[in-house]
Amino acid sequence: MADAAPSKNRVPLFWRVVHAAIVANLLAEIAYAGWMVLFVLVPPGGGFAPLGRAALALPHDLMMTRRLYALEAWVAVAGLSVYLGVTEIAPRFWKRPR
Repeated sequence: MADAAPSKNRVPLFWRVVHAAIVANLLAEIAYAGWMVLFVLVPPGGGFAPLGRAALALPHDLMMTRRLYALEAWVAVAGLSVYLGVTEIAPRFWKRPR
């Protein structure tokens, strides 16, 4: 059985680790911000997001904090989407024969 020759396009281990760390960091940020919005920053008396009518009685500071965490989650989702689009999806289209 012959050994396969290493691919010329193989990414070095260091860069694969960096790539995995970036993706893991963005996923952790999305999970953390989601946890804060859905489970930690709840209206007085408990509840679960979406707030519904509880948003009318929510203190202003709590509402602003929830909105900032939600914005943080959306920025992380957008960042992950763009990053994966540039590093994973686009290169697969570039390699296609025309």
